[in-house]
Amino acid sequence: MHNNRRNFLGLALATVAFATVGAAAASAATVEEIKAKGTLVVGIQGDNAPWGFVNTSGVQDGFDADIANLFAKELGVKVQFQPLAVANRIPALTTGKVDILFATMAMTEERAKSIQYSKPYAANTISLYAAKSDTVAKPEDVAGWEIGVPKSSSQDKAVTDAVGSTATVRRFDDDAATIQALISGQVKAVGGNQFYGQRLDAASAGTYERKINFLTTYNGVGTRLGEKDWNEAVNAFIDKIKANGELAAITKKWMAIDLPQFPQSIPNIPFTVN
Repeated sequence: MHNNRRNFLGLALATVAFATVGAAAASAATVEEIKAKGTLVVGIQGDNAPWGFVNTSGVQDGFDADIANLFAKELGVKVQFQPLAVANRIPALTTGKVDILFATMAMTEERAKSIQYSKPYAANTISLYAAKSDTVAKPEDVAGWEIGVPKSSSQDKAVTDAVGSTATVRRFDDDAATIQALISGQVKAVGGNQFYGQRLDAASAGTYERKINFLTTYNGVGTRLGEKDWNEAVNAFIDKIKANGELAAITKKWMAIDLPQFPQSIPNIPFTVN
């Protein structure tokens, strides 16, 4: 009797799981279906200026928003932004809750197993930020510290790889919570992108500074694995805005830097669907 009950429960759970996967797959629209629908649902960060944030008018804004708006214009559709926490970006895409990710997606081998990256369209330097009064010149200097990072982010990986064996890495929901953890004294330092300095200075002028650069990462647009139509459409779009100067102008607008030189390839991270 107990065996039959267990078998029944197992079959029921398997059926639910299969139905869930089927529903997710069914909700993943093609490029042509989105053109016919007239609306592109874009996964983006909602509180990580200047990459993606909601401005004082309640409108999604920032570097990624500008790029996504251009892509929607290229497709001839409207944009519906869906702000996502760092850890929710890939699940939102793979389950079909969003059509595409313009969401500060640093290109990593691990993520490339779950999503398809486009060619890179942005660069980001990951660094350690701490109080100016703290002397830090090398990773060994933070032994025993508590260091905050947004969980599942490129900062998380960079800091964990560099100092996770000697320091305690504390993970927070997003960039805003990570920055607040440093300001409030919950942690002694944070792993942040190249704009953390500006945000920390805005919160407490002259208190914090960049200490160590860990690595430079590149951001790509995220689409679902195997969806050649999305990948080709995005790569053609990136080539176009690189060539006509629009990407350089948006980079200058939000980052105050010239357009970086992007790698033609990154080991184990394909830019195209074969």
